[in-house]
Amino acid sequence: MKILYLETSSKNCSVAISDDEKLLCSTEEVSENYKQSESLHTFVEWALEGAELTMKDIDVVSLGRGPGSYTGLRIGAASAKGFCYGLKIPLVAVNSMESMVEPFLGQNYELIIPLVDARRMEVYTAVYNGISGEELSQTEAKILDENSFEEFKDKKVLFVGDGALKAKEVLQLPNAEFNTEIYPSAQYLIKKTLEKIKNEDFEDIAYFEPFYLKDFHGVKKKSKSEE
Repeated sequence: MKILYLETSSKNCSVAISDDEKLLCSTEEVSENYKQSESLHTFVEWALEGAELTMKDIDVVSLGRGPGSYTGLRIGAASAKGFCYGLKIPLVAVNSMESMVEPFLGQNYELIIPLVDARRMEVYTAVYNGISGEELSQTEAKILDENSFEEFKDKKVLFVGDGALKAKEVLQLPNAEFNTEIYPSAQYLIKKTLEKIKNEDFEDIAYFEPFYLKDFHGVKKKSKSEE
C-alpha cells in the first residue's frame, strides 16, 4: 500500500511516501516564513519522483492534523482533501505531536513531552509514555511558568519542539532534557497511520477539519461557563 504523508502544522513543510511501513522518500524544509503555500505541491512532486511513483499510485493520504499554525493546517488539509477527492482514496489524520515523539521512543526517557510554540509563553502540549508512546494526557494549550510540569520533577523527561526553548528558561526540572530542533515530520507519521488503516479509522473527507486547538478550547471553556 502506497501512502502519501503531509505535515504542514509547523515551520517544517514536510512530505513523505511509504510502501506500507517502508519509507520510500521524504522531503522537508524548516522556514521561519511558513512557506507551505509555496512549497507543499513542489515537495509532493519531488517525493513522488524520488519514490518513482505518480499520484495515481497512491492508495491513502495521511495528514498531520495539528495542533499548530492555523494557516499551515488549512493548506495541508485543503491539499489532502483535494488529493483524496480526485483519486477517490481515503484520508487518515494523525495528531502532529505523535510525529514529534516517535523518533525518541525507547531511549530511556520515562516521559516525552512535545511543546509547540504558540505565542508569548503559551505552548501546545501533551504527555506521552517514553517507552510505549501511549498518550498519558490529552493535547492542550498551556501557559508556561516555573511551576509547569512540576509533578514530573523526579522523572526523566524529554521536552521536544520549538516551544522547548522558552520552557528551558523557566522550568524547574533537574532531570529534564530539552531538544528544541524538533518539528512535526511526515516521515514519523507512518506507524500511527498504519494502525489507523488497519482499524479502518478514516476521516469523512467532506466534513474533516484540522485540529485547531485554540478554537476547540475556546468552545470548551464557553460551554463550561454556561453550565
